[in-house]
Amino acid sequence: MPEPSAAPRTGAGMLRQTIRRQGRRLLLAYPLIIAWQLGEALTPVVIGLVVDHGIAGDDLGPFLLWLGVLAALMAGFSLAYRFGGRLGFRSVQEESHTLREEIGSHVLDPRGADTDQLPGEVLSLATADANMTGIVVRQFGFALGSLTAVVVIGVWLLWTDWVIGALVMLGMPLTVALTQLLAPAVARRTTSQQATIARAAGVASDLMAGLRPLKGVRGEDVAAGRYARASLDAQRASITMARSWGVLSGVSSGLSTLFLGIVAAVAGIRALDDAITLGQFIAVVGVAQYLAEPIVALGELTAQAAASLASGARISRFLHTPPLVAEGPVELSTPADRLTVEELDLTVKGGDLVTIVSDDPAFDAALVDTLHGTRPGGGRILLGEHELSALSIASRRTSMLVVDHGADLFEGTVLDAMDPDRALSSDQLDVVLDASAAHDVIAAHEDGLDHHLRASGGTLSGGQRQRLVLARSLAADRPVLVLHDPTSAVDAVTEQRIAAGLRSVRAGRATLVLSSSPALLDASDHVVVVRAGRVADRGTHRDLLARDDTYREAVIR
Repeated sequence: MPEPSAAPRTGAGMLRQTIRRQGRRLLLAYPLIIAWQLGEALTPVVIGLVVDHGIAGDDLGPFLLWLGVLAALMAGFSLAYRFGGRLGFRSVQEESHTLREEIGSHVLDPRGADTDQLPGEVLSLATADANMTGIVVRQFGFALGSLTAVVVIGVWLLWTDWVIGALVMLGMPLTVALTQLLAPAVARRTTSQQATIARAAGVASDLMAGLRPLKGVRGEDVAAGRYARASLDAQRASITMARSWGVLSGVSSGLSTLFLGIVAAVAGIRALDDAITLGQFIAVVGVAQYLAEPIVALGELTAQAAASLASGARISRFLHTPPLVAEGPVELSTPADRLTVEELDLTVKGGDLVTIVSDDPAFDAALVDTLHGTRPGGGRILLGEHELSALSIASRRTSMLVVDHGADLFEGTVLDAMDPDRALSSDQLDVVLDASAAHDVIAAHEDGLDHHLRASGGTLSGGQRQRLVLARSLAADRPVLVLHDPTSAVDAVTEQRIAAGLRSVRAGRATLVLSSSPALLDASDHVVVVRAGRVADRGTHRDLLARDDTYREAVIR
C-alpha cells in the first residue's frame, strides 16, 4: 500500500493518480467503452443501409448481408459494453478501496494524525469521498466514448449531407456550451453538500459516542439540538444540490430535444427534396435520437468532474495532516524499565507502584498527553536512559503502555478485547481477570469470554468497561504501565480488590497511577501530591494522612 505521505497534494493530482494506478485495466476498458458507444451510434446508419439496399432496392442478397452486419454490430457492442463496463466498474471499486485503505492507514499510523475532523467526517471521507474520487475513471471513459461517437457521426453526416452535417457539427457544441453555464453553480453546490453531510456525520458519531455521559449530566437535549441543526443544514444542502442537478439535467435534456428536433425536421425537408434517401433519413433520425444521451452526458461532465476534484482535494488534505506524535530515531535493543518525570523529580523503576494525586484534572490530562507524546514541550520525560521524544514509536510501545481514563473497547468478543493475539494461557488469563476484578463481568454473560461487545463497549456499564480495559492493560505486561483513574467508576469493595490485584500482578514492574482512590493510594509504595502544577508533598499514603490535612480532605471518601 502506498505511504500516505506520497499522496498528491491537490484534487487534480488525486484524479491523475487514480487514472495512473488503474492505467492497465483502463487501457482495456476505454477501447471497449468507445466501441460500445460507436456501435450504438452506427446502429441507425446500418438500419438505413438495410432499408436502402434491402427493402427499397427489393434485393434479398444485400438485405440479408446488411441484416447480418446489423446483427454482428449489435452483438459486438453488447459484448463491448459488458466487458468494458465490468472493467470500468472494477477500476472504480478498486480505486475507492485503495483510497479507503490509505485513509485507514493514515488514521491507524502509530504516530497518529493531527486533525480536527470528527470521526464521522473521516468516515465520510472513506466512503462518499472515496467513491466520488474513484468514479472519475468511469466519467472519463464515458466522456471519451461519447466524444468519439459524436465525432464519427458528425463525419458521416457531413459525408451524407453537408447541410445536416454542418447543422450537427455547429449546433451540438453550442448546445453543450449552453449547459456549461449552469455547471459551475452545480459543482459549487455539490461540493458544499458533500462537506455539509460530512460535518453532520461527524456530529452524529460524536453524539453517539458520548451519549451515556451526556445522559449523566442531562445534556442530551443540547447535543441533540446541535445534531438537529447540522442535519437540517445537510438536508437543505442536499435539496439545493438536487434542485441544481435537476435544473442542469432539465436544461440539458430540453436543449438536446430542441436541437435534435430541428435536425430531424431539416432531415425530413432534405428527404422530401430528394437530397437524401429514405434509408439515410431513417439513419439521421435514429442518430439524432442517439445523440441526446451524449449531449446530456457531456453537458454534466464538468459538474461531475468538479465534485470528484473536491472529494479528491478533501482526501488529499487529510492524508497530508501531520503526525500527532513526533518520532525519534533511537531504537532500543531491550525495553526500558524505568520512567522519569523530571518536572516532578519522580522516577518509577521496576517493582515500584507510585500514585500521583493532583488537585487539577487538567494537570493529569496534560501529563498523560505528554507521556503519549502528543503534548510537545510538556516537560522532560525519560524512558530508561533516553528522552521519550528521542525514541521510536516501536521502542516506546514495547517499553511503556499509557492507558487513558476514557480508553475504548473495540467491537469483538471479550477475549478479543483482552487478548487479541491469543498470547495468554488460561492460567495467565485467570490471573489478569482476578487482578482487574473482571471475572464478574465475564460471569454476567452466558457466553463468558465469547460475549460479543459493541463498539466502545456500548452494552457495558462504565465500571465493567473500566475493568475490561484494566484487564487488557495488565495482559499487555509492559515494563512500564501508566494508568489514569482506572477505578473511578467502580465501587469501594471492587477498588480494594483491584488495588491488591494490581500490586500483585505488577510486582517487579514499574507502575505509575494518576488517581485519588484511597485503595490505590494505600497500596502504593510512594505518593506524590501535586497542587497548582507543583509537587506539594510526597510520602506514603498513611504518612500523608497523618500530617497533611489538605491531602486527607482530598482523598478520604
